[in-house]
Amino acid sequence: MLRRLFLISLVSVTAACGVLPGNLALGPNSTLIVTRHADRDGEDLNDKGRARARALVKAVDGLGVAHIYSPGIKRNLDTAEPLAQALGLPVKRLPQENPTPALVERGAGTVVIWVGNKGNIATIWEDLRLSEPSPLAYGDLHIIRSDAQGRVTIERRRYGPE
Repeated sequence: MLRRLFLISLVSVTAACGVLPGNLALGPNSTLIVTRHADRDGEDLNDKGRARARALVKAVDGLGVAHIYSPGIKRNLDTAEPLAQALGLPVKRLPQENPTPALVERGAGTVVIWVGNKGNIATIWEDLRLSEPSPLAYGDLHIIRSDAQGRVTIERRRYGPE
């Protein structure tokens, strides 16, 4: 009985916070930029990946990035690091599982970038009910914008060496 009450309470709280699957949306005037970590050999970025990580700086230049998020995985952090250095911003870590609620909440009314992995990027796409394809290839960069009325557009770009 106690477990059932706890689960009901948990569902009620998460519903009130807007974090139930399928109930997530970018807030008005919000931008979420999504890219996969750069090219790698094993766990580390290779030469092409390091060049791609440097190219990310130019790829988002002028977009007004206010926050950089990544899971605490070395290849993701290494991809985000040149951008963090260029913008003078820290790379804030989020758990790689289900980052969408935190990105939506923390990104409300601002511009955030997520340097993710195939699995969590696919989760973001599903959670936000976005059209395919999601940015799963190295060098894919998708800029998801929500206007003042909450209408969403997606701009797809490529960056870095081919």
